[in-house]
Amino acid sequence: MKLTDNVLRSFRVAKVFRENSDKINCFDFSSNGETIISSSDDDSLVLYDCQEGKPKRTLYSKKYGVDLIRYTHAANTVVYSSNKIDDTIRYLSLHDNKYIRYFPGHNKRVTSLSMSPVDDTFISGSLDKTIRLWDLRSPNCQGLMHLQGKPVCSFDPEGLIFAAGINSEMVKLYDLRSFDKGPFATFKLQYDRTCEWTGLKFSNDGKLILLSTNGGALRILDAS
Repeated sequence: MKLTDNVLRSFRVAKVFRENSDKINCFDFSSNGETIISSSDDDSLVLYDCQEGKPKRTLYSKKYGVDLIRYTHAANTVVYSSNKIDDTIRYLSLHDNKYIRYFPGHNKRVTSLSMSPVDDTFISGSLDKTIRLWDLRSPNCQGLMHLQGKPVCSFDPEGLIFAAGINSEMVKLYDLRSFDKGPFATFKLQYDRTCEWTGLKFSNDGKLILLSTNGGALRILDAS
């Protein structure tokens, strides 16, 4: 199916799920598209079966809270940020509901999490004005960037570069192999006082960047 304007306008709500008692703060599709997992401010992780269209399982993170949930390349493991006790990122096995690894380092709330599309690398941004690079196989930070403001960040579809949106007014592109040398491209956007950027995502062809906000607008940047 090609997603044209007319096709999108024809979409209708097919089913409503009411599994949560508080706001759903994030959800993510598995790489095979067969399941969705959601995280909520009620500390729950709900797994949905896309083929059957129904909830499959519910797990809880009562002690740490859960936000920004992301599937890894395996359909039975996820990473997510904490929004209660500390700002550690956690790597969880959905199979037995046990933590595989912790990723400490940020000292303020994590605002972005993005898995590399090609390997076990992932990236995180935080209100502590840093971006950190990680590898699922090690609890130690693999790379650290200090910024001048709050970041949102994401990998491109090929996993070769990543984008950092800073202070809701600037997007910088970095080569993953040489990010310590600074950005190879910078885009300055007009600052909007009525909203802040809450997320950043590349289009499938890597040419466009979508910036989500906490206001009533989405912003699209041509990064080609």
